[in-house]
Amino acid sequence: MSVPRYWREEVPRYRLQGKKCKACGAKYFPARPVCTCGSTEFGEYKLSETGEVVTWTVIRNPPMGYEKYKPYMVGLIELDDGIKILSQVVDVDPEEVSAGLKVEAVFRKVKEDGKEGIIQYGYKFRPVVE
Repeated sequence: MSVPRYWREEVPRYRLQGKKCKACGAKYFPARPVCTCGSTEFGEYKLSETGEVVTWTVIRNPPMGYEKYKPYMVGLIELDDGIKILSQVVDVDPEEVSAGLKVEAVFRKVKEDGKEGIIQYGYKFRPVVE
């Protein structure tokens, strides 16, 4: 990811911030330029930081640049506000993950671009500690 693009996408990635259509109320994450109703008028929307795992997979053969993080889990998370989001699931063994597992957002390092490259941070989800 280029440095300009990384900083341009900083707010949504760091704050779980999406957009809400002013015409029909549809919520989007990531943001999109046109709503399904045809409107281009959007307001800011703060996504819920808790939800549950819908489905997941364990990545054992990762893409280039993520080899040192293997194996890792990626899950489809349905947030409490109904938005579905793909994210890494952390702090849990793959055998302990199941559909319906309650999770919460955490801020973590995502990856490093080379030895002197930018360190990318973002959201991941971990099981809710009760």
